[in-house]
Amino acid sequence: MMYFIVLGFALFVYMSFWFFVSLVRKRNDVVDIAWGLGFIFLSWVSYFAFGKMGFLATVTNILVTIWGFRLALHIYQRNLGKPEDFRYLAWRKEWGKWFYIRSYFQVYILQGLFLYLIILPVLVINNNYSNTINILGILGIVVWIIGFYFEAVGDWQLDKFIKNPVNKGKIMKQGLWKYTRHPNYFGEVTLWWGIWLLALSLPYGFFTIIGPLTITFLILKVSGIPMLEKKMQENKEFQDYAKRTSVFFPLPPQK
Repeated sequence: MMYFIVLGFALFVYMSFWFFVSLVRKRNDVVDIAWGLGFIFLSWVSYFAFGKMGFLATVTNILVTIWGFRLALHIYQRNLGKPEDFRYLAWRKEWGKWFYIRSYFQVYILQGLFLYLIILPVLVINNNYSNTINILGILGIVVWIIGFYFEAVGDWQLDKFIKNPVNKGKIMKQGLWKYTRHPNYFGEVTLWWGIWLLALSLPYGFFTIIGPLTITFLILKVSGIPMLEKKMQENKEFQDYAKRTSVFFPLPPQK
């Protein structure tokens, strides 16, 4: 139990640090960069300070690091030279005099809590020595690769589309976006189910299903797809695109 308490405190300090960064930078969307890096931070803290450093843990932490670093770099480059993200700008106006207090607890501490729940499979893996990867682990790596492909390639395709001035005001409908309206979100959810499969055969591994369930719920019902689609719902091109294209799972487009 002390293992999880100490890691929870470490994450609390980490998210508090990023809150102070946001005060200096005067923009709350730095938390989106902190998100991916936070998984890397907590993974390696648990690995070196408390973990058993087995082969399974090493592979898992490398996968988390690849994902977290790519995501943080992508968000940093996306936000560079641009105003604060529309979500945080809206909250800045809506929260008024309570902005800083609500930002600390509702943006940083709350996201830290979600991060902690999602990363539970990794923490359990790091706390169990295992020098082998069984068939479930191999399946988990395959699922992770599929998820990472959809997230990374989806982000790259969208970024390339947006940077082309010819596409200004248009909806991305090519590449992976032809089969799902949110390939990057599908990928993020999928790769965390892959991480859970890596933990599944370990003691208490099944109960870390709370991790992939949390990210699935957040993406599908809270801050992922619902917020983005609400922003786009008045766009007639998007309305037509939505009628033909799966919202989440990659499927052949309807005619």
